[in-house]
Amino acid sequence: MTDPVSAWRRLADSHVLLDGFHALKHAVRFGAEVPVAVTADRAAALALADELAPDVRDTLDALLTEVPETTYATLVPRPHPTAVAALAVRPSREAQLARLAHTPRTAPVVVLDNPRNLGNAGAVIRLAAGFAATGVVTTGTLDPWHPTVVRGGAGLHFATAVERLAVPDLPAGPLFALDPEGDDLRGVKLPDDALLAFGSERTGLSTELRARADHLLSLPMRPQVSSYNLATSVAMTLYHWSASGGP
Repeated sequence: MTDPVSAWRRLADSHVLLDGFHALKHAVRFGAEVPVAVTADRAAALALADELAPDVRDTLDALLTEVPETTYATLVPRPHPTAVAALAVRPSREAQLARLAHTPRTAPVVVLDNPRNLGNAGAVIRLAAGFAATGVVTTGTLDPWHPTVVRGGAGLHFATAVERLAVPDLPAGPLFALDPEGDDLRGVKLPDDALLAFGSERTGLSTELRARADHLLSLPMRPQVSSYNLATSVAMTLYHWSASGGP
């Protein structure tokens, strides 16, 4: 049997960190390849699986190796309360792009235009997975597979397609961009093949993305309230899509 600590140190730079029980649970549930998984308390981790994820309990039982707590702490940036961590193979860019480009689409693609906050990006990916969106695309410099984003997404990167693209390379489809000057979202039916674009937390939509947009939409908001959190905006828009006919 391969020593899990040696395997971890060999793979850490090229694999996706799954930080915590829930990230590992979701990744396994959605087909991630996990070559190594460790825990400082195997019995507690499997008890969590019995309670929260019986569908993947046997898989986690086979994957998890117990290591001393001090050893576990050296493998992660900061210990997670569940004392579970794993490494997963990142899906190939070719496979992700193929999922994003496949037509006809039955659910929108969320586009984050030059996002800045890693935690917000993770929360959006978690939302997109929950609504069964086709994927989440980021533009700009933020890496949507950064460990902090994966942590914020609770491992649900593996439940949807996640990639970084330049604006000219976005998938085909009508692009609806959220902007305070746009038409009220409540009066628009969003098609299943839509791209739903959201500007950065600080500067809003880039000039390039705005020029690519087919429609500008706004969220209902009380006067004198300046903005919503990015994840809240995405949640409202995806809910509107789902409530008006999405799966």
